[in-house]
Amino acid sequence: MITTTPRRVLVTGAASGLGRGIAAAFAARGDHVVAADISDDVRDVADELAGTALQLDISNPDAVRSAADDDAGIDILVNNAGVVGGGGSLADVSIDVFDAAWRVNVLGTFLMLREFGYRIAPGGAIVNISSIGARQPTAGLGHYEATKAAVDALTRTAALELAENRVRVNAVAPGPVMTPLTAGFTADPDARRAWESRIPLGRIAEVDDIAPLVMFLASDEAGHLTGVSLSADGGQLLV
Repeated sequence: MITTTPRRVLVTGAASGLGRGIAAAFAARGDHVVAADISDDVRDVADELAGTALQLDISNPDAVRSAADDDAGIDILVNNAGVVGGGGSLADVSIDVFDAAWRVNVLGTFLMLREFGYRIAPGGAIVNISSIGARQPTAGLGHYEATKAAVDALTRTAALELAENRVRVNAVAPGPVMTPLTAGFTADPDARRAWESRIPLGRIAEVDDIAPLVMFLASDEAGHLTGVSLSADGGQLLV
């Protein structure tokens, strides 16, 4: 059965980029969005979407636990917040860069699943934002890609563990997306052409290419999908 009943949707990393686009898509559907981010800017986003702002460091266990204890209950959780932190070969990337990516992308996702995921009512859904980098290596991004492989693993485990609660857990795994996170290399014409040459469809994704997939996985139409990591890469994994 397909329902259009408004839901309460928590989106992390909602202050900008992909998270903001996802939050806007849910709000446009008529859902109440809880926009979560470490940045003060999340308050403006929540106001624009007539939602609720939640300023939160998802890598802080006490903060996440406190936020979950104070929460009025959610139907959908989107674990979008993520960082790259920098780049470099495995021989050169700094421990600080690796640790920053690990704390947000892996520990943060784990904490949100643990503290919020198990409180979602039956029939709810979780969508994690992964990356095709979990399956296709790019030199200089190994530290980031390792975190996204961990996100895929957490997605599968949570799908098994939450199935008895009738809560589905899936992931969307984009290739590069035009957001502030990728602005550094997409602003360089040569770097952008080099990356687009890896994509059979010939272009880097826009936020509007990804948000509908998150909406789908959170919807009743995906009611028999759980533990899936859905690639959205313009065919990059094919080459």
